[in-house]
Amino acid sequence: MATEVSARIAAVGAGRMGRGIAIAFAYAGHRIALVDLRHRSDDDWRRLRQEAMDEIVSSLEGLVAQGVLRPVQVPAIAERVLLVRAPGAAKALGAADLVFEGVPETLAAKREAFEQLNRHCRDDAILTSTTSSILVTQLADLVRLPERFLNIHWLNPAYVIPVVELSCHPSTAPGVLARAKALMEAIGKLPVVCGASPGYIVPRLQALIMNEAARMVEEGAATAEEIDKATRYGLGLRFAALGVVEFIDFGGCDILHHASREMSASIDKARYAAPAIVDRMMADGRLGLKTGSGFYDYQGRDVAAYRRDVLGRTLGMLRHAGLLRPPADKTVA
Repeated sequence: MATEVSARIAAVGAGRMGRGIAIAFAYAGHRIALVDLRHRSDDDWRRLRQEAMDEIVSSLEGLVAQGVLRPVQVPAIAERVLLVRAPGAAKALGAADLVFEGVPETLAAKREAFEQLNRHCRDDAILTSTTSSILVTQLADLVRLPERFLNIHWLNPAYVIPVVELSCHPSTAPGVLARAKALMEAIGKLPVVCGASPGYIVPRLQALIMNEAARMVEEGAATAEEIDKATRYGLGLRFAALGVVEFIDFGGCDILHHASREMSASIDKARYAAPAIVDRMMADGRLGLKTGSGFYDYQGRDVAAYRRDVLGRTLGMLRHAGLLRPPADKTVA
């Protein structure tokens, strides 16, 4: 890995998230400065640098083992990650167009990091935080020129999972959001935009699912192995082919309404009660695909073609899972 060349991208914090972001950009051909803001002894810096290098190379070798990379590509990709020690932070940050803050999840650590970003980054640089727990509205006050700031939440492993969640505060400039989305798309990511709400989209949904799965084990409803089989090849497979909200419309809002009523009565009212929006849609007759509108508007849409597309997506997931069986040639009973 080199250290003398500047990069247009910088990740502050040389821990697991920073390393994952570095791999994502390096894989896409970008040099990225992985900046450690802590002043360390020479020995401590060498240990951190070696640890970061080893993890980055090991992660790339994992992609080699899966046939994604050729062995010869690993050194070239790793060389695009520029490990930067605290004394070189000012130069690295000053050269960057886009900066990811990924220091520990405390306001004190964030405040200290943004003090340096405010001091060293150019006025036109986009500043972001990768935080998974602190709202963008809380952090915006730490940023000089907050209109160029937003949260960009990556899902681990950052260099594998395509979705990145972009969370803006009320003063985030539309042009900044557009630039951030374009930069993410340019490295093969799928940016999704959400408001300043706890849990973003994916963590908020997956926390509910994981907690409920743990409760099911605790209650003896099913074993961990059976729950995982059901989620991988039932729940997960369907939601890989259809988005969660799309799935509501496809089956019908009334199905969710009635299922929620039954489970709230038999399991837990607070956990399973349908939200008010579902009740309003029921009252308005907006049940989804079968009535022409739901969360989405289907007026003028070729419904038959859409259903074929959904079937194709689902069969594609079955093929990927190795579960799509050919029809029987003979009658067996």
